[in-house]
Amino acid sequence: MGKTTFKFGELEVNRLGYGAMQLTGNGVFGEVEDRENAITVLREAVANGVNFIDTAEAYGPKFNETLIADALSPFQKGLFIATKGGFDRPGPNNWVPNGAPEKIRQDIEGSLQRLKVDSIDLWQLHRIDPNVDVAKTLAPVVEAVKEGKIKNVGLSEVTIDQIKQVQDILPIVSVQNLYNLSNRQWEGVLDFTAEQGLAFIPWFPLASGPHKLADKIKAIAETHHATTAQIALAWLLKRSSNILLIPGTKSVEHLKENLKAAEIELTEAEFESLAQ
Repeated sequence: MGKTTFKFGELEVNRLGYGAMQLTGNGVFGEVEDRENAITVLREAVANGVNFIDTAEAYGPKFNETLIADALSPFQKGLFIATKGGFDRPGPNNWVPNGAPEKIRQDIEGSLQRLKVDSIDLWQLHRIDPNVDVAKTLAPVVEAVKEGKIKNVGLSEVTIDQIKQVQDILPIVSVQNLYNLSNRQWEGVLDFTAEQGLAFIPWFPLASGPHKLADKIKAIAETHHATTAQIALAWLLKRSSNILLIPGTKSVEHLKENLKAAEIELTEAEFESLAQ
């Protein structure tokens, strides 16, 4: 696997982070059912060495960022909180891209307040809105960067051409696309980000439950006395050194299990057999 950390400028983060999306109500809508447990999970994550946490204005919406602040604020030095903006949430499991500049400005200001910070470590555009010129969408982001309200900017679910288009407007540090052992449609984007020195943050790193891959992974998992989830994560860590993982869970037990994936060293043969 090689390097276990990734650098954003001066700040080094552990490549196994935590995605907070599951700490919401059903359909990523409303408040999480057991808030005390959610706070415990977040605190345990940090206590176990996680220093990269991924959230979004759209999770809840808004509830997730507030929860993170309630659990962890004031954030300890070196803890990197990434959030996103640019989605309307009319209801559970309902996601509508909204790249209107006023919406983006609102999301940025709201995230600063909810996270109780003066500056967002990493702000990501959740989706490029096909109905709005991306330069217009990003104008408030460029402004917020100049004002010091955003330290780093990232994108989500983008093509190589879209990345290049945005790079003409402002520098970015990360791309968050769907990617896991069973879905590698963004392989080209991953390789491009690696060449560019950008972080690649796969969402759904476990394909919403690694049981789908169980047959393939089972034998390798047994060799390593590991779970299928741990092998799926270990494979991603080995795939490229710019990959940052954000598996999410509502369980402290699963959290600790996921973090142990960083200790698994797959052989080249194991890696290749899973890649086929």
